Amino acid sequence: MGGDFYAPDLGQDPDSPFARDADGKLLRRAFWLDMGDRSVVLAMTQGIGSHLTNDQKRAHLRDIGRQHLTDQVCVQEILPPGD
Repeated sequence: MGGDFYAPDLGQDPDSPFARDADGKLLRRAFWLDMGDRSVVLAMTQGIGSHLTNDQKRAHLRDIGRQHLTDQVCVQEILPPGD
């Protein structure tokens, strides 16, 4: 399960809201739990989480109990029509 989570560079950003302890537990859980759904969507699409892969976003949303936001956060990958 822990392999899907985004692992921030704590040397560059020691206060990252994505930081986890040695057991894989989110250290700044209150940061996320204090946000409303709209704020979480904005943070994950246009803010601090915008660079995460869809798999990392899904894992993070599941971890903070916001999996119902997956469709709003994860960009649908649209494949061009084949020839």
